[in-house]
Amino acid sequence: MTERLNELIDHAHGAGLPDLNELLAGSVSIDDAATLPLTVGAVAEMLGVSAHTLRYYERIGLVGVQRSGAGHRRYDRAALARVIFLTRLRLSGMSVRDIGDYIALVERGDATTDQRLDLLCRHREKVRRQIEELRFALAVIEYKITTYGGACSD
Repeated sequence: MTERLNELIDHAHGAGLPDLNELLAGSVSIDDAATLPLTVGAVAEMLGVSAHTLRYYERIGLVGVQRSGAGHRRYDRAALARVIFLTRLRLSGMSVRDIGDYIALVERGDATTDQRLDLLCRHREKVRRQIEELRFALAVIEYKITTYGGACSD
C-alpha cells in the first residue's frame, strides 16, 4: 500500500495537481505570514465553523494550538492547515472517531502509512457512494422541476 500511496503522490505531481495545502485550503485565503498567528475567532470565521468546534478539536487532541503569553490560542500555519484538513474530512462525512484514529496514526509516524491509506480509501468509497446517491436525488428533483414546466440548466 505504501507503494500505491507513493504512486498516487507521483501521479498528482506529474499531472500538475495542486499542492496538498492548496487543495485543502480551497477557498480559504491567507494573505501572507504577517497575518499569522490567528485567533480562534478569526479561524472560526475564516472556515465557517464555531470557536467551540475548534476548541473541541484541540481538547480531544486533533490539533495542537500554540498559546500567547496571556493564554490565548494562536493558530500558526501548521495548526491552520490541520484544521482545514479536519473540516474537509468532517464536510465529507468522516466521523470524529475516524478522524481521531487517522490523526493518532499520523502521530505514530511513517510506519502507519498503510493503515492511513486504508482508512482514507474506505472513506473515499463512502464519499463516492454519497456522490452517486446525490446525483440520483438531483436527477429526480430535476425531473420533477420539468414536470411542473420548469427548466433545468447547468
